[in-house]
Amino acid sequence: MFTTIINAAELKKLLNQPKVIIIDCRFSLADKEFGRKAYAESHIPNAQYAHLDDDLSGPIIAGETGRHPFPEVATFAKKLGDWGIDVDTQVVAYDNSHGGIAARLWYLLKWLGHEKVAVLNGGWKHWAEHDFPTNNEVPDVKVTTFHPNPNNTRLVDVQFMEQHVADDNLLYVDSRAAARYRGEVEPIDPIAGHIPSAISAPFAENLGADGLFLDKSALTERFEKLLGGHSAASTIFYCGSGVTACHNLLALEHAGFEAPRLFPGSWSEWIVDENRTVVVGDN
Repeated sequence: MFTTIINAAELKKLLNQPKVIIIDCRFSLADKEFGRKAYAESHIPNAQYAHLDDDLSGPIIAGETGRHPFPEVATFAKKLGDWGIDVDTQVVAYDNSHGGIAARLWYLLKWLGHEKVAVLNGGWKHWAEHDFPTNNEVPDVKVTTFHPNPNNTRLVDVQFMEQHVADDNLLYVDSRAAARYRGEVEPIDPIAGHIPSAISAPFAENLGADGLFLDKSALTERFEKLLGGHSAASTIFYCGSGVTACHNLLALEHAGFEAPRLFPGSWSEWIVDENRTVVVGDN
């Protein structure tokens, strides 16, 4: 059973196994149809496609939600069943390279109580560069019923953030690039900066120069320094819209830490209310 990360050679051995479901999560904010087009051209055999906006997110409510709110439980459970995922299924998610989008599906499944889910290390880029099998066939899927068991203790909402943002017993971690955290650039959201008291921990720093996850000892060293004595359970991660923060959660779990919490609405929800404090620069 793979519950965090799976390497390409390991996934190759699982191809064509009946209880293995592969989900292609390739996506680009700059071209939201990029992933569908890429999937249609070529993908890992038997993979199905999941679109970040349409499949892995719920409806956006102007003035209330962020850019990628969590899907409703019943709606997403129906989607998982349509993909053939049930309690016995080993799910493997991949995206174009770094795993930031695939980690969103990983976390959604963990949230709903499904442990047998992993992210492909190095994603499509690593898979294709090593000439592992690919095709452009859409697989036949046996639709099933997915029974969700949501664990909402893994999440915090914006009201919790407002009430506890000054709580020194909690650690808030911003998973975006450091320049966005500091408010020096903001290519996506209308307001730059970060949530008060948050520290910076770009998710991309979980990866080495080869695009693969750092080994467990290096990840452990990174997060022990980052947490600074806080437990993972008292740590809350966010990013721009609740997607790439899941990459940090994945890396933490892979390194053996207990599960931290996620603020799904993240920065894009925090800033919908102009009365919420925004910090620019380092804390």
